[in-house]
Amino acid sequence: MGTAAAGGTAEGLDAGRADIEHLLRPSVTLVSEGGSAPVPTRAGTFEGHVFTSLIDGLEHLALVLGDVVGDEVVTRVHSECLTGDVFGSRRCDCGAQLEMALERIADEGRGVIIYLRGHEGRGIGLAGKLQAYRLQDEGLDTIEANLKLGHAADERHYGVAAQVLSHLGVASVVLLTNNPAKVGGLSELGVRVAGRLPLWSEPTAENERYLSTKRSRLGHLAPDSL
Repeated sequence: MGTAAAGGTAEGLDAGRADIEHLLRPSVTLVSEGGSAPVPTRAGTFEGHVFTSLIDGLEHLALVLGDVVGDEVVTRVHSECLTGDVFGSRRCDCGAQLEMALERIADEGRGVIIYLRGHEGRGIGLAGKLQAYRLQDEGLDTIEANLKLGHAADERHYGVAAQVLSHLGVASVVLLTNNPAKVGGLSELGVRVAGRLPLWSEPTAENERYLSTKRSRLGHLAPDSL
């Protein structure tokens, strides 16, 4: 049988997995914990825990500092960004946000960073992200580029993050994010969001339009917004 008969395009399969996670998450365990060990970072030493999704086999990482069982745990749910996180690309603010999150949690002495794989380019994949970059160089913004490629503006889902937080005993979070859709997506999955802390970095010439689009078209909140 061909791909179409088995369930359609790769994008359709990704959407199907998101739907499955959303429906099953309240009653079915969708992640399994693997190895754990201390992970020394520039901000301090965190305990690293690997969680594997039973839906697609992707491995995700939770970096934990201190005792996170309980309420109002400072938490960053961070989407994988190879270009920004690893290579320091100036087209986005992802790497800067990850560094700020590590430092903020280290200052708090308690918190969690969940590094979600499969979220590259807001869920469209690395190849799709680079194709979108080309379209942005031709004048489209990030949303227009995604839509032109046949994707949604944002295809991420947070079922794994919700289950990891539950597994770690986190009862409620203070979320390190500027993105109200992330707050809403986690809340819909039963995560109690007790508050939000901003993660704004200084714009660069290369990402100024990207950051402006996040504010004007995706509703990302300014540092002084509640």
